[in-house]
Amino acid sequence: MKIVLIVEGKTEEVFLEPLRGFLQKRLREEMPRLSPDKRGGRIPTGAKLKRAVERHLAEGADAVIVLTDVYTGTREFTDAADAKKKMHDWVGPEARFYPHAALYDFEAWLIPYWEDIQRLSGSNRAKPSQNPETLNHTKPPAHRISEVFRTGTKRQYYVKPRDAKRILEGKDLTVAANQCCELKALLNTILFLCGGEQLG
Repeated sequence: MKIVLIVEGKTEEVFLEPLRGFLQKRLREEMPRLSPDKRGGRIPTGAKLKRAVERHLAEGADAVIVLTDVYTGTREFTDAADAKKKMHDWVGPEARFYPHAALYDFEAWLIPYWEDIQRLSGSNRAKPSQNPETLNHTKPPAHRISEVFRTGTKRQYYVKPRDAKRILEGKDLTVAANQCCELKALLNTILFLCGGEQLG
C-alpha cells in the first residue's frame, strides 16, 4: 500500500518518523509505504490541490492524505471540519482522497508532551489547562510553545524542525492522540487503509 502524504513543510516532515514508529508497532507486515509530498509552506488550494491529488493517484498511489493546519495566518479555515470540507470540495468526489487538519496547528500535537517542552526550553511554565486542540487563532499552540522557549532559562528560539523532532523523539503518538481528536482521526485513517485495528 502506497500512501502519499501532502504536508505543509518541515514540521510535518519531522512527524513522519514517530508516525512510522507508531504504525510499525500496529501493522508490522501490513506497513504502508509513506511518501511525503512536502510543500514549502501551505498546501495547495482549489484546482491546484485537485491536480496534485490526481497526479499522485495516476502515478500509483493507493491513497492521498492531505494534512493542513487550521491556523494558516489567513483565517481561511474556521476549524478542522471547515478545512476538511473545503479540501474535499476542491478535490471533488474521489474515494481515495482523505483530507485532515491539525487543530489549530501541528504544535497542538506537541502540547501533550509538555514536560519535554519544559525540559528543552528550561521553563517551568504550567501546561495550558485547555484541550490542546482548543488553543485557537488568537494564540495557537505554535505561538505558546515559541513563547515558552523564548522566556525559558535556555533563552533559545523555538525552531520547528529541530525542536518538534526533539519533543517527539521516542514518543508514543497514542499519548497525543488520546488528547487530540484530529490526530486520532489521521492515525485511524491510515490504520483503516492498512487493515489495522483503529484507536478507540
